[in-house]
Amino acid sequence: MTKKIVVTGVGASSPLGGTAPESWAGLLAGKSGARSLTHEWVAELELPVTFAAEALVRPDTILDRPVAKRLDPSSQFALVSAMEAWADAGAPDVAPERLGVDYATGIGGVWTLLDAWDTLRERGPRRVLPMTVPMLMPNAASAAVSMHFEARAFARTVASACASSTESLVNAYEHLQAGLADVVIAGGTESAIHPITIASFASMQALSRRNDDPATASRPYSIDRDGFVMGEGAASLVLETEEHALARGAHIYAEIVGGGVTADSYHITANDPEGRGASRAVRLALEQAGASPDEVTHINAHATSTPVGDPSEYVALREVFGERVHDIPVSATKASTGHLLGGTGALEAAFTIFALRDRIAPPTINITEMDPAIPLKVSSEPQPLGDGPQLAISNSFGFGGHNAVVAIRSV
Repeated sequence: MTKKIVVTGVGASSPLGGTAPESWAGLLAGKSGARSLTHEWVAELELPVTFAAEALVRPDTILDRPVAKRLDPSSQFALVSAMEAWADAGAPDVAPERLGVDYATGIGGVWTLLDAWDTLRERGPRRVLPMTVPMLMPNAASAAVSMHFEARAFARTVASACASSTESLVNAYEHLQAGLADVVIAGGTESAIHPITIASFASMQALSRRNDDPATASRPYSIDRDGFVMGEGAASLVLETEEHALARGAHIYAEIVGGGVTADSYHITANDPEGRGASRAVRLALEQAGASPDEVTHINAHATSTPVGDPSEYVALREVFGERVHDIPVSATKASTGHLLGGTGALEAAFTIFALRDRIAPPTINITEMDPAIPLKVSSEPQPLGDGPQLAISNSFGFGGHNAVVAIRSV
């Protein structure tokens, strides 16, 4: 028998705010999290891109100092957002063996790794911190969350580039369906605004170079878009079976009704221009939800603001929805938050949940002129979704051809 899987807690630390409600309010207000970087290394290394969407609140200002010192910033963000989500869910009383963690990152502890390399070269091997490897591991965030909450059912990690945390949500849904846990903390994190990643992304012509105007640099679907803006932060959701949630009188935000995960097998960085893997992921999510494309009322698009990526997602969506795709309210929230890489899917799922709760699709800022090749229903103002039942999808696509889509229904 298929179980109902519901969301009872939401947490986030993003470029728009230190909490999920603050991030949502900033998004609805049309704010941008992109700002000029003030670190000395920007000028010292002559980086071609001098801005990014750093998190508004540093996680080490929230965590106890001894805890923060043993975690890479990516794990710090994960723990902060998970703590918020857990409190928001009412701190469920669940046996440790029935509590699981599905968490994701695209890169992991890059700051820890490269700081340790600098220490080794400049000060020698005896000065390298003994916690370096546990801090840089991609599974460090999942481990930190599981240890903090004593989650012993499992602590699993996905590393599927920019599809990572959406894939973790799909995994959490399936693990709850399989009866492996009653409650799962799921999400994703990233803190990779580092000289090496900026230089690398810039070298492949993936980043916007609007150094003179960071706030308007991320402009999905705009005819003059020139690349994405790096972001950082984390988002976490508490998922549980409806039976478990109702038994404890929990507040329910929304229902996760399905997910789809596919691979393009096309190119290490480029999307399949025909969108075959992406469209199949959407169809799989809707099939698992027992829903037809005609029921979808909102789409949170991957929409990174790259010249190549945005059109291929449109092609995929049109293959699934036909001409009706032009009537579905679409939001491209990376225009405000930048691209959180492995953390972006969880943050966008959180935004999608709030959109269904409030019956409003958040705005997409910075569109100067809509690209005629992408005629979606996108607005610079919030779009009403209506009062009836709502079904939304949130898309994430990553380097390596990873595609992940989650379907969410209103309650």
